[in-house]
Amino acid sequence: MGRAGNGPASLIGTRVRASAAEAAFANAVLGHGLVREDMHTGSVSHLGIVIFPTLLALAQSRKVSGLDFIRGAVCGYEVGASVGRALMDQETVRIFRPTGITGPLGAAVAGSRMLGFTEDAGVSALGLAANATVGLNEWPASGADDMFFHAGFAARNAVTAVELAELGAFASETALDGAAGLFAAVRRTHRITAVTPFAGNLEIFSVYHKPAPACNYAQTACQAALAIGVNSEDITGVQIKCSAAAINYPGCNAPGPFQRILQAKMSIHFCVAATLARRSIEESNYRLLDDPEIARLISVTKLEEDPDFTHAYPGAQGSEVIVTLRNGKVLRQRMRDLVPATPDQIRARFRSAAGAAKPIEEIVDQLDQAEDVGSIV
Repeated sequence: MGRAGNGPASLIGTRVRASAAEAAFANAVLGHGLVREDMHTGSVSHLGIVIFPTLLALAQSRKVSGLDFIRGAVCGYEVGASVGRALMDQETVRIFRPTGITGPLGAAVAGSRMLGFTEDAGVSALGLAANATVGLNEWPASGADDMFFHAGFAARNAVTAVELAELGAFASETALDGAAGLFAAVRRTHRITAVTPFAGNLEIFSVYHKPAPACNYAQTACQAALAIGVNSEDITGVQIKCSAAAINYPGCNAPGPFQRILQAKMSIHFCVAATLARRSIEESNYRLLDDPEIARLISVTKLEEDPDFTHAYPGAQGSEVIVTLRNGKVLRQRMRDLVPATPDQIRARFRSAAGAAKPIEEIVDQLDQAEDVGSIV
């Protein structure tokens, strides 16, 4: 990064310093790297990988309390998720990457709240962020890297929007709902009134952490496949039932061939076949692009919509995996919804990835009492 080395913010895990915007970009991309981030299903968004890099970068440029950090994050999730619930349907997500739209909005609101902006400054930050949204969903077919950088662009743009608003830049108050605003741009003006933040349970409570390092829509199917627990060599047929949202999201209904790991992580066919073949849900599954047993299972796999799962979505993400064995026996595992990764599982994953995990965990556990959040980075 050519601009690294001259700023107040840190690239996590390195000694590199950069501007707040560039650090937020890098840390957001890193946070998206394993495709194992948090998920808000209603907005089809990974808000955490944008909001937290934004807040951490801004918190290194001045003293920010833990409570203000938390309040900012909650407000960011609320706005990003609420707008996303209104905007994201099957037609929208075929073209636009949801996190590329909801991320800048949520993170700009989060930063504005954390830094104690006036109402006018906060509105301007949100309006500027609305002008810096979007990301295209063309990448899944080839497994291209665009996806990872969507989070980086979103975080960088959010930081820039916050910094500009703090300097006095004035943005349109109708950048979201105006005649030429964001909702009009994606042809969803009829959904403006559906944006109702803080109208009920906080949106952040609808966020879950993925159990599998793969696409959101493959999670339940992977868990169902794991629960079947038979030797894959005995399987002659696989049927996967899921919602229309899962089938129609770009890359999810791809049977291969697979040249890149990201293609495999998006494909429900590959995710289920690898789980059945390996009898595990692990990152290593997705490196077996040429595995003959996984390829065989994919060749006998059919993916189809279940109307009950479609009706329940996004409140629940159901899936059913049905396998036929060589002896004619049929085994099935039907799950009404996925089982999120537990706090203990999330901590275990963090500890395996971070060398000195304990001091960081202690800071996070007492975040509400922290006087200077910048020390985390």
